[in-house]
Amino acid sequence: MTDFVAPSAGLLARLGRLALGRGAALAALAVAAAGLLGFAAVLQMTENGPHRFDEAVMLALRRPGMPDQPVGPPWLSLALREVTALGSIPVLGLLTLIAFGYLALDGRWRAVALLALSLPGGLLLNTLLKGVFDRPRPDLVARLMEVQTPSFPSGHAMLSAIGFLTLGTLLAAGARRRHQAYILTTAVLLTLLVGGSRVWLGVHWPTDVLAGWCLGAAWAMGCWLLLRQRAAR
Repeated sequence: MTDFVAPSAGLLARLGRLALGRGAALAALAVAAAGLLGFAAVLQMTENGPHRFDEAVMLALRRPGMPDQPVGPPWLSLALREVTALGSIPVLGLLTLIAFGYLALDGRWRAVALLALSLPGGLLLNTLLKGVFDRPRPDLVARLMEVQTPSFPSGHAMLSAIGFLTLGTLLAAGARRRHQAYILTTAVLLTLLVGGSRVWLGVHWPTDVLAGWCLGAAWAMGCWLLLRQRAAR
């Protein structure tokens, strides 16, 4: 009886891991597909320049008749200037290098390959898209930061989605289920905070940020699925 129970338990554990793996792959595929569809929808919205949605959101974040004065207390704008730095290339690059070194020391070469592909590839894609669309920065309200690059899609929104979702996925891989939920929720919240701060500071139209989020999520999940498929082969 004992000889029968041990293999059965091992088989059940194996089947459970297989089901979880397939569930994760389906979830990643769904996120990637939704991201691409969302990006296409945003592109359609922005065909003829800033949409009414863009203008309504930007004006809602400023005092009536005072486009240089954000709503809320002064400290909020100062805080969001710090938050927006979390999506900058230096901060995300530093976090990626730290994670890269840790994973290399641990011998997790698939994870190292994922980091090497996701953020640098996403940065290159964002740079190319900015050059293609060449959308001017918002001039409806005063900008609270100096920026030089084109506006669409938002680099901070896209790169934070790629960076935080990729790092969150790697951290959650070996964690318990409730810890996985916490890690992934934190990654999503950080991504939303960074993108939202760009609109608040007046340096991006809301559709720039929506496009960055959609494309960043699709790119991060696409990289994960690609490397997972290669590992399976």
